[in-house]
Amino acid sequence: MESNRKTILIVLSFAATYIIWGSTYLFSSFAIEEVPAFRVCGYRYTVSGIIILLVFSILGVKDKPKKNEIINACKAGIIFLGLGTGGAIWALNFLDTGLTALIIAGEPLLIVFLIWIIKKRRPMKQTFLGIFLGILGMYLLVSQNSLVSGEDQWIGVLVIFLSMLAWGLGSIFVNDAPLPSSPFLNSGIQMIVGGIATFAISYLIGEQAMPITSLSAKTMWSILYLIIFGSIIAFTAFNYLLKNVATEKVVTNTYINPIIAMILGYYFRDEIITYQSMVAAAVMILGVFIINTNRLKKRKKTS
Repeated sequence: MESNRKTILIVLSFAATYIIWGSTYLFSSFAIEEVPAFRVCGYRYTVSGIIILLVFSILGVKDKPKKNEIINACKAGIIFLGLGTGGAIWALNFLDTGLTALIIAGEPLLIVFLIWIIKKRRPMKQTFLGIFLGILGMYLLVSQNSLVSGEDQWIGVLVIFLSMLAWGLGSIFVNDAPLPSSPFLNSGIQMIVGGIATFAISYLIGEQAMPITSLSAKTMWSILYLIIFGSIIAFTAFNYLLKNVATEKVVTNTYINPIIAMILGYYFRDEIITYQSMVAAAVMILGVFIINTNRLKKRKKTS
């Protein structure tokens, strides 16, 4: 009975990380039709973080993080959510959701380069094949005039790459920095601080928000979906999988999320899916798969 329950939870958790995280691009695009991008992220992460910390407190989990652990969690929240996610959602003002998700899927490629530059760790020989395929797929993707032609679209692409750079630097920082031992406390702190950071960015760049009473039901439901499903449920599912399933299986969401985003964008926003986009997606995802596989092999050898 316990085994069946665990199997069901694992299946539901995979569905959450595959479908929900893949759908956040669509709902983010709905939300920013009336609410500026950084404001959306501010609402999403601040409320999600407060809910997570309230649940953490109600459950009475005993975890007393050190001062430096709290500071590091705050830094991670600013880098990951304030600069990383905030910038990517802002780019949706100019780019299709499927294109955005596919570009972001190349994050492991950037991390390999950053580790090589910052930590002087040369990639494994097999990884260079993944790097080549990732770059080729990225070129095939952004070289399409039907998807990226005007100045605004190129600004969107540039901001996404800057967001990916923030995620990459944040990943390297988090890998070495001491953080709260509880993943929920760690995430709650990061979300609240990241949410505050996006509110600050929104103010600095002069985003003008509509009064909440003027927002449509579509926008309100989209923001609510991002808070409950996109942040709280999907994050909980991801952490559950990390504890119960091999890491190489958990990270398969990297390959599925952009496909889900492309399909949803096609059906609900009439976004274009070209043959070149499909080829680019296949090539780039294969490259990311090779990179992730070799990183896991290297980690097992050194452990």
